[in-house]
Amino acid sequence: MRRICFTLKVRPECLAEYRVRHAAVWPEMQDALRETGWANYSLFLREDGLLVGYLECEDFAASQAGMKKHPVNARWQAEMGPLFETLEGGPDDSMKPLDEVFHLA
Repeated sequence: MRRICFTLKVRPECLAEYRVRHAAVWPEMQDALRETGWANYSLFLREDGLLVGYLECEDFAASQAGMKKHPVNARWQAEMGPLFETLEGGPDDSMKPLDEVFHLA
């Protein structure tokens, strides 16, 4: 499994809404993530809007491509997109993995 970490930026005025929506992620969205290989997926949100995501998968590009094909993902991204700053396309398109420079096994 490959470890993936990425950052995005939530608009400061949308922090509360972002938290509310992620307290109740749709079951079909969670199923789609699992079906496309996303495992051990976590999101961490700082008070200034910095969002750090972490997940494990075999092939991140394949997992992202699988999610793009899911109709539930299109609905989720349409609802979540306006909550973010500076996106390249939608939120999914802006998830650029960070280089891992250290891992304590």
